Amino acid sequence: MSPRRAFLSSLVLPGYAQTAFGRHRAAMLFAVVEIGAIGMARKAAQSLGEAKAFARDSVVDTYRIDPVTGRAALDPVTGQPIPETYTASRFTPDRVRARRTHYEDWIAAIVFNHLIAGADAFVAANLWDFRTNVNVTASPGSTTVIATVRFR
Repeated sequence: MSPRRAFLSSLVLPGYAQTAFGRHRAAMLFAVVEIGAIGMARKAAQSLGEAKAFARDSVVDTYRIDPVTGRAALDPVTGQPIPETYTASRFTPDRVRARRTHYEDWIAAIVFNHLIAGADAFVAANLWDFRTNVNVTASPGSTTVIATVRFR
């Protein structure tokens, strides 16, 4: 697979080119991040939709009380209790803005994951035939690093 094709395939589907190069752990990492970020973006989108839907809503605090019976006064037309006081929605413009920011952050995480997966695939495609072996040996007084590089 050419570096360009590896980049584009992992840009579209994170982890695809990593699987083609036998880098299954990297592919799994990109797939897990993608699934998690999509799930969280969906949850943030639902939360934003709820905040937008209820931003102009209010809740009845108290109803008008009939002084004779001590019960809620009823509207003669509808037969429903007559509200007296209301509380404004808890979804203030600041909360709606915060939820929009959360949603945008998860979308940015998805885009970042695609770009990093593409870049990783590009590098892997360029280095697929570069075989190296690195060993590290620790002893009480020193550390030894041995690197073996084979060129074809």
